[in-house]
Amino acid sequence: MNDQLTARLAGPPPQPGIFDELSKREIRRAMLSGIAIPGYQVPFGSREMPVARGWGSGGLQATLSLVGEDSRLKVIDQGEDAGVNASSLRRLVVSHVGCEEETDTRHADIIQSRHRIPEQPLRDGQVLVLQVPGAEPLAGIVRDMDEQRRMHAEADYAKMWVRLYEDVVHNGLITAAAGYPVLVEGRYIMTPSPIPRWDVPKLDRSEAITVLSAGREKRIFAVPPHTSVVPLTFEDRPFEVEHTPGAACRLCGSADTYIVQEPAADGRFTTWVCSDTDFCRRRRTGDAPAPAQPVQGETA
Repeated sequence: MNDQLTARLAGPPPQPGIFDELSKREIRRAMLSGIAIPGYQVPFGSREMPVARGWGSGGLQATLSLVGEDSRLKVIDQGEDAGVNASSLRRLVVSHVGCEEETDTRHADIIQSRHRIPEQPLRDGQVLVLQVPGAEPLAGIVRDMDEQRRMHAEADYAKMWVRLYEDVVHNGLITAAAGYPVLVEGRYIMTPSPIPRWDVPKLDRSEAITVLSAGREKRIFAVPPHTSVVPLTFEDRPFEVEHTPGAACRLCGSADTYIVQEPAADGRFTTWVCSDTDFCRRRRTGDAPAPAQPVQGETA
């Protein structure tokens, strides 16, 4: 990690307002623990924030703990800079800290996101903060929290594999979409909720730090730079991402980015657009790589 990022984790200058310095310090310590043990869920004392838990309170606390007046902050909601969630959180942080707003992923120091990882590959020195509504990957398999902790401690993930096998038997494929289970650095299973499967490969060996913060569950976990993140799958059922044959963004023509349906004037979903509005805009102006061949994967 470079000196700028080390200084950011050490803490920005004190700022008055909605989040006290002791709380920020505690969260930074939790982040450092998560970076030291990739994929391990570190408990922290989640504070009350001016947003409801489940609507980004964990990501907001992590961002406020890292951002300083000299930071360039980008906030996206499902890839869009102008979304309601993104705009509200960005105004809140900027008014509190006085940092610079940024929409270009390449120039941002801290990127807070709901549901997406930017299409632009992240670089060394950047921090991606993901809002996480559900941190525990074993919650749908075993309800007892003591048993969940035992399974993580002993790397006993047999029941997770059985769940995936049952999914294949009943549906012919692993149907997990958002929060697809992954193995981090060969040790801990995590669900990078709620990013789509399309974004899961971007976590593997990324140059940036990824911080996942769940305010409601009071857990922080992290993926440090150059860390192995492997989706759980079977040899005869390779991992596949969302893909709709023939679909492309109507604005930039992309078939190699995550695209979403757009409502047409007649009320039906007939067109597609890039989820990442910044990347789409730059591709239209020639400031991003030209579209590659369509990604091969599962039909959406």
